[in-house]
Amino acid sequence: MKARRKRLIFIAAVLGGVAVAIALSTLAFRNNLLFFFSPTQIANGEAPTERQFRLGGMVVDGSLSRADGSLTVDFVVTDNLHSVPVSYTGILPDLFQEGQGVVAVGRIDGTGHFSADQIIAKHDENYMPPEVAAALEAAEAARDDGS
Repeated sequence: MKARRKRLIFIAAVLGGVAVAIALSTLAFRNNLLFFFSPTQIANGEAPTERQFRLGGMVVDGSLSRADGSLTVDFVVTDNLHSVPVSYTGILPDLFQEGQGVVAVGRIDGTGHFSADQIIAKHDENYMPPEVAAALEAAEAARDDGS
């Protein structure tokens, strides 16, 4: 009877350890998810202000400006319905340019300004991230419905 009780205690301890490991893994995974938001979703207040997320859309022509003597770049991202001003300090990907799709990772402040920590490059000049394409299509459909 003693051996059986020890075995049950051991099995219960292993199952408890597995449950704790699964709970910690799930919590870590949820905290590290980066959700995608379009400028329209940001304008509607759907984007989180307390954590990082991905912003995607098109870089507005003529909106790109660089600070002299610095790596800081400002530009505007749009989904053709709403626009979000973006600041980024760092080296931009080679394929980054106005009029092209972009995905930026960062945070939005209370004034609606997005501070990017990372700009995700496109694979080639014909590639647009699926999230950006979907956001542009949704904004176009919303604009057509509203007209």
